[in-house]
Amino acid sequence: MQNVLREATPEAFRLPSPLDPIVPAMPKAKLLIVPVTPFAQNCTVLWCEATKRAAVIDPGGDLPKIERAIAQAGVGVDKIWLTHGHVDHVGAAAALKARVGAPVEGPHEGDRFLLQHVADSARAFGLEAAGFANVTPDRWLDDGDTVEVGELVFEVLHCPGHSPGSVVYFCRSERLAFVGDVLFAGSIGRTDLPGGDHRQLLTSIKEKLLPLGDDVTFVSGHGPMSAMGRERVSNPFLR
Repeated sequence: MQNVLREATPEAFRLPSPLDPIVPAMPKAKLLIVPVTPFAQNCTVLWCEATKRAAVIDPGGDLPKIERAIAQAGVGVDKIWLTHGHVDHVGAAAALKARVGAPVEGPHEGDRFLLQHVADSARAFGLEAAGFANVTPDRWLDDGDTVEVGELVFEVLHCPGHSPGSVVYFCRSERLAFVGDVLFAGSIGRTDLPGGDHRQLLTSIKEKLLPLGDDVTFVSGHGPMSAMGRERVSNPFLR
């Protein structure tokens, strides 16, 4: 397992690349990445530095770890954002909502069938002891919507393929995106799960994500951060 907390400092995310080193410039946004569950899913505590108000993105499990990250950041949680409905991304969403009282936003309603069977999925993976629960978002999201936390505004991009309801959160001013399992450093999301569609996934990446700009840094659902420019030139699945 990775370290419980990885602070988003320039040094931590200086990426080896055929391009110049990529250092995310995020004057208003700060984040802690919390790998959770046996799948090492990247739950993120994201906050507005000016207001200290936060969103927790994809609280997949290990709620005590997430709560320690929130305490370390010294922030108040106003939102819970989900990129898609797979169990490793949403397993602790209901429990976190009960603890902090924040509404759950996202994903797209195409993942309703996944969110209605979170507990079943947990049992299938032998995670029933983790207390994962089904969750119904307070707000379903669609392409073109926006979500806010503090002074940060994120655009919502519906990017189906890994799952029918996958969404990406993009902050234009910070050049920062949270892409769930749509795109990874050197890879792309799997499409062999229910509702997956390989061609649709590639379309989502090529028509919605790469055009955001080479300078856009992104946090994936698993593994290290990367940048759109790096993936455009070096990701073997995008050639």
